[in-house]
Order: sequence, then C-alpha cells, then structure tokens
Amino acid sequence: MDTLTPSATAADLPIQIQHLGLIDYQVCYQAMQDFTQQRDPDTPDEIWLVEHPPVYTQGLKGDAKHDQNLAGNIPLIQTDRGGQITFHGPGQWIVYPLLDLKRRKLGVKALVRLLEKTGIQLLADYGITAEARADAPGLYVAGQKIASLGLKVKRQCSYHGLALNVAMDLTPFQYITPCGLAGMQMTQIREHRPNVDFAQVGEALVTHLVAALHAQGTSSL
Repeated sequence: MDTLTPSATAADLPIQIQHLGLIDYQVCYQAMQDFTQQRDPDTPDEIWLVEHPPVYTQGLKGDAKHDQNLAGNIPLIQTDRGGQITFHGPGQWIVYPLLDLKRRKLGVKALVRLLEKTGIQLLADYGITAEARADAPGLYVAGQKIASLGLKVKRQCSYHGLALNVAMDLTPFQYITPCGLAGMQMTQIREHRPNVDFAQVGEALVTHLVAALHAQGTSSL
C-alpha cells in the first residue's frame, strides 16, 4: 500500500492506494460498504484498483427488461450504486474512489466529472479520443462505450467508481442492454491499441486519478 500526499491545497488529505488485483465482486462490494461505514473524519481516503471475475451488477435504477437474456453462468448481483446493469470481468480495470466528499469539498456531480476527466486524459495518452455524455455517465469513443461509471454516497463518503474496458472478453455485454442504453456497442482500448499493456494502464489510471484529486481544489472541473 502506497501513501501519496499532495502538495497543493489538498496537502492535508493523503490518499492510500490499494492494489487488490483480481477479487470477487461480492467480497469487494462488502469491503467498500464496511470501510465507508466504519471510517471516521480522520480516516485517510483510499483508491482501490481491482479486477473482478465475470459478474453482472445491477444499479438501484435497474430495470429487469435490460437483463432478460443473461449468460447463464455469470452471476447477477444487485448493488446500491446508481445506474443500470453492466458487466465486469478480467481485463477491465476498475478504480473505486473511497473519498470523504465533505472533507474534500467535492460534490457528487463534480466527482463524476473528475472521474470522466481522468479517463479521458488516460485514453488520450494512448491516442484515443473519448468524450463524456451529460445524459449518460461514462466514456464514449466514436459513439461506443469504453467506460462505465456508477457511484454511491453514504455519510457524505463515496464508493463504487469507474470501470474501464482494456483487454477483456466483451461478449457478455451482448446479453444485456449496457447501462440501459438501447443499441449501445461496447469497445475497449485493445481494439484501438492491440498491444496495450494491461498492467501499465492500471498504474496510469491511478496516477491520473490521484493527480486530478490533488488538483481538485485549485481548478474548475
């Protein structure tokens, strides 16, 4: 576990980075809830970088019509994040920002924009132009979705986060309506950069997110 301490306006807000690797979704979900419930005003914020074994997750606004044709061997887990159904699997990096939003003076919409900005900057490093949509959180490349975003805020602290498709099997997305967006096609970095280094993308994603959080107090998001 690395501890990074910013030098600007967030100098007193250290961030601990947890590289959790491939971890069962239900175990990680419970751990996020426990961390958020048990933290106090002095608990350092954390960023978790993870992969999950194949799993579908459903958000609070999930509509059963979007998951009528699920691949039978992949579990579906109901969660407390926002949004509709999505898929997680190996080859997809997920960053979970466990942040005290009150302490950081960071609103939920600003956090969404910050996560989207993080992904856009990372993808630009690979020569991929991505954009966010006001009506559907996440990141899109030429109209196809490359990253999904869902958050939960409890006790003014955030969990869940941003899932970036890097080098994964996209087939399970075909059995759902991803994020409730009819006709949405999914894409990933490997389709644009076939020789992408998966581990390197994860490290860069965390680096960009930490930098964005450190700059958050000095720039407009």
